[in-house]
Amino acid sequence: MRSESRNRGSTTHISIEFRRHNGEGETPGPIPNPEAKPFSADGTALGTGWESRTPPDIFTNGHPAMGGHSSLMTAIERTVVPTPPRRNSDRGRPAGGGRPQRSDRSGRPARANDPTRSPHDTGDPVRKPRFAEPRLPEGIDPKLLDRQTRAGLRSLSTELADKIAAHLVAAGELLDVDPERAVVHTRYARNLAPRLAVVREAFGVASYRNGDFATALTELRALRRMTGDPSYLPMMADSERGLGRPERAIDLGNDPDARRLKPAERVELAIVVSGARRDRGETKAAVVALHGPDLDRSDVQPWTARLWYAYASALQDDGRLDEARQWFESVVTIDDDEDTDAQDRLAQLDAGA
Repeated sequence: MRSESRNRGSTTHISIEFRRHNGEGETPGPIPNPEAKPFSADGTALGTGWESRTPPDIFTNGHPAMGGHSSLMTAIERTVVPTPPRRNSDRGRPAGGGRPQRSDRSGRPARANDPTRSPHDTGDPVRKPRFAEPRLPEGIDPKLLDRQTRAGLRSLSTELADKIAAHLVAAGELLDVDPERAVVHTRYARNLAPRLAVVREAFGVASYRNGDFATALTELRALRRMTGDPSYLPMMADSERGLGRPERAIDLGNDPDARRLKPAERVELAIVVSGARRDRGETKAAVVALHGPDLDRSDVQPWTARLWYAYASALQDDGRLDEARQWFESVVTIDDDEDTDAQDRLAQLDAGA
């Protein structure tokens, strides 16, 4: 996640991107057992030793990398508990028959209309924070939060929405430089509004970037239940790998909702599944996991270098060194920004020849 400034008229807004375009070559962070994953698909094998996820942005206008819109705006409805059936017996009723008046039953005064409540308020009191509010960095302005992200807070009062927006902006600025502090801000926002998808997403992605894969899975599963959006399947699968459960990562690769993924998301999931196969020593299956129309496309996409790199690594693991060398050479020809270390991998292959 990063923050971007975008001019709209005379106002500069910050787009808080918890998902990123696939061609950026950025790595969320190391997993606890990197030695189990000898190569990475993002060109940082020595730094991370695993396939990092870079799914598309949804905190801007939907999915700009793939088209379409995020489903994070889906309304979250409260469950309505039906009234229990009335008893036929008159036992226990006051003398004179009839139901007691409301005031007789509870003694509580009727709740008056509160002009300070948001018109969208569900009636629940504002949740008292369990954590002390973290100090915001200087210059944080809640109005800088991207418009679509802010729309996800519209059910809250203005005061509470501004508070959460400020912490999301802070998290966006901190995630690349200090993910641990970013987690603190997103955790606080989640505690203030745990029923909102945007804050569950923010906390989940920040936890993933900080290497807390168990928390990331909890939050991203909740997000999926809330929205029905499968876009985070690659990150969920990668978190399973980070927890040392490659078989569960493979299961997520077979999830029926994987068919709904956009091309970049589909490629990311395939890279994760291939890495999970390699974790299990299934080198041939790791190669096969990357086969398909995305690998065979003649046009270069933002994710092409990552996919080719992952395929070359899988071939090398399977002992098909000549083919691996050809694919690494192909990566070098399109990786103008040197987002991968394909050139170094070629040198290693040549040195071992």
